Amino acid sequence: MKRILVVLFLTAYIATNAQNIKSPSEFLGYELGTEFSRHHEVIAYYNYLAQTVSERVSLKPYGKTNERRPLMLAYVSSAENMKNIETIRTNHLKNTRGEGNTEIAIVWLSYNVHGNESVSTEASMQTIYELLTKKASYLENTVVIIDPCINPDGRDRYVNWYNENRNTPNNVDPKSKEHHEGWLNGRANHYMFDLNRDWAWLTQVESQQRLKVYNQWLPHVHVDFHEQGVDSPYYFAPAAEPYHEVITNFQRDFQVTIGENHAKYFDENGWFYFTKEVFDLFYPSYGDTYPLYNGAIGMTYEQGGSGRAGLGILTRSGDTLTLKDRIAHHFTTGISTVEVASGNAKKLNEEFKKFYTNKNFKYKSYVLNGDNDKIKALTQLLEQHEIEYGWSDATTVKGFDYGSGKTKSSKTKNESLVVSTDQPKGTLVKVLFEPNAKLSDSLTYDITAWSLPYAYGLEAIASETKVNSTKAGSISDTSNTIITENTYAYIGTWNGMNDARFLANLLKENIKVKFSKKPFSLEGQKYDRGSLIITKSDNRNKKDFAIKLSEISKKHAKQLTPTSTGFVDRGDDFGSSSVHLIKKNNIAVLTGKPTSTLQFGEVWHFFEQQLKYPVTVLESDYLNAEDLEEYDVLILPDGWYGSFMNNNIQKELKEWVKNGGKLIAMGGAIEGLEGKSGFSIKSKKTEKDSTLIEHLITYENSEREGIKDLITGAIFKTKVDHTNPLAFGYGDSYFTLKLGDDSFEYLKEGTAVYLEEETTPAAGFAGSEARKRIANTLVFGTENYGRGHVVYMVDNPLFRGFWENGKLFFANALFMVD
Repeated sequence: MKRILVVLFLTAYIATNAQNIKSPSEFLGYELGTEFSRHHEVIAYYNYLAQTVSERVSLKPYGKTNERRPLMLAYVSSAENMKNIETIRTNHLKNTRGEGNTEIAIVWLSYNVHGNESVSTEASMQTIYELLTKKASYLENTVVIIDPCINPDGRDRYVNWYNENRNTPNNVDPKSKEHHEGWLNGRANHYMFDLNRDWAWLTQVESQQRLKVYNQWLPHVHVDFHEQGVDSPYYFAPAAEPYHEVITNFQRDFQVTIGENHAKYFDENGWFYFTKEVFDLFYPSYGDTYPLYNGAIGMTYEQGGSGRAGLGILTRSGDTLTLKDRIAHHFTTGISTVEVASGNAKKLNEEFKKFYTNKNFKYKSYVLNGDNDKIKALTQLLEQHEIEYGWSDATTVKGFDYGSGKTKSSKTKNESLVVSTDQPKGTLVKVLFEPNAKLSDSLTYDITAWSLPYAYGLEAIASETKVNSTKAGSISDTSNTIITENTYAYIGTWNGMNDARFLANLLKENIKVKFSKKPFSLEGQKYDRGSLIITKSDNRNKKDFAIKLSEISKKHAKQLTPTSTGFVDRGDDFGSSSVHLIKKNNIAVLTGKPTSTLQFGEVWHFFEQQLKYPVTVLESDYLNAEDLEEYDVLILPDGWYGSFMNNNIQKELKEWVKNGGKLIAMGGAIEGLEGKSGFSIKSKKTEKDSTLIEHLITYENSEREGIKDLITGAIFKTKVDHTNPLAFGYGDSYFTLKLGDDSFEYLKEGTAVYLEEETTPAAGFAGSEARKRIANTLVFGTENYGRGHVVYMVDNPLFRGFWENGKLFFANALFMVD
């Protein structure tokens, strides 16, 4: 009888509140699904809800985008739960230490990580409205966290474009302009980064700010709402293979539980859907996998539509897909997810606790050594993920050696960095650090290798025993160099991005810097190629030289070695022709067609947010010889250059390089230069073995057979000519992340980084035929042409902003190649 009274009370309460709360359509002034809502209108509706039902909704900002749009989270639950929200959060986090005792489910719904997959933000408004009205009973034992738009900059870019270009009324003809975004589309964020591939790497401000709050909650369930092609049915969990081996049986099974509940509603409505295909759970930086590796049930939901669909579009089958349809589908899976979580709250808590307490990984500790700046950059990433680390005493460690790919014993240095899997974030540590992740299926949606020791260029040992370490202390971020007016010169190392930022800062302040093309010894200390030399004589006309140099060295925690002489012990003196003045280059990067938006964004972000050095963005449609004369360096990002490289462009580029310009061609831009007079780059020709008998491949197996020709983001050990200025700061080898089988012959002169005959990847998948094609091929190189230079970058040293050890190659291309 008591339960019946409670249900009757809740029903009456919900009915009363439903009358008092405006629906999204009522608040916005148009029926949801008949217009695209701009970000400020969406935030206005959430603010309205937070004010109208403040006892059940809390809206909190967690940051701002590059274009200053607010990033917001809405917390929605029962009035009782909201009153005790902080207690619920802290009790839930005790589960990560095996101490929790709660039966409240935490569900986090993330919308619109891709800006032009725009339906999900609209669906989020309908979802929160229904949770506050008809579905409020789900909130009695559930806290729902809603991020209505992860990527406001990209979304508003798309919405504004669509509103400017749509027909009135909207036109469902797929050929109409409103279904064809331009080059600068709304998918990515301000810097053209894909935020759904940045959860682990945290290169973007949106990701960095979101993760701070995510770590404060670590939800039981996380859903990332997406869109795919117009003609695709809806996709929901369970996901496709490969699953990473750390994903638990419960996480797998619960995906099925949720999928079956979704299917029930989709079946009732006659909606088409698919599961267990295309979208796998392997690459760690997605909005489904990253939560999985932190104990959640992480899932991607994909609605057909995306940027092409607009308010409505004719599909291949002749049906009309409307924005209202797309909202209905995302709304249904969102509500269904909360329903299942609410019905399984106790089980979710039990299994979440098990996830954090049951760990028995092969490697217990990862021990890392290398340049202090690289170690510091890695520890900063670990801190953002709340991964614990420490420093070892001098000892001997046996384990897998990343450099050689073999098991060996190695002596650690005092204060070697140690990261153990024996900690709450131990599963994430294994995923990010393991030498080679185990693949259950080679057909994957993304790269198959990312191990952080390779990415950061560090010596590493993966030990099967736990290595003791102390947590106290961190790498010094101060400089104790004393700068005086009378010192002859200051010498600085050239090993990583902090050195490059230091140099960039000096050049912007018009401080003249030289570098040595040869190693030298001075006053008992050895210096490698690329070492920076800052002399009093070069800067005698700069009145505030000592003050500025002191300020900049402290800002970058850059240790400089003062010297009273330019007369070296071994090598060439500071007045030698092998000691070159670094030019304050005026740099430009090509944008628009034919470049890849993603790689243009990687270059743009590198200059503005990492190197902090000015770059001019040149629109490809208006590129001409007069423009080029103003620049010392032109960067051609990866892309599709076939039609762009017409005779006029070729002639202008060649003349500009011949007269002293420096051209940096990346990825597909190299193909655009191949075969053009003046550029010696040549594709490698691979002959097929004529003695092989072609075997019959069934239609069903054709896709799997095709993976022999693919490299799905694998890591390869390359050889390095460290005497080449493009490779200053590197040793004899470099681990490159290869994204495909583009293969070019060695340059006659100037091959700086290259693959030899052996092409077994150090980590990740590479098909047998693809491996043959990349044998004995160029990775990075330079050639002289007239008074200028061409730099070829076959692989991408700036990939997604996280391949830290590749960035110095790019800085070398800018400043050291002269």
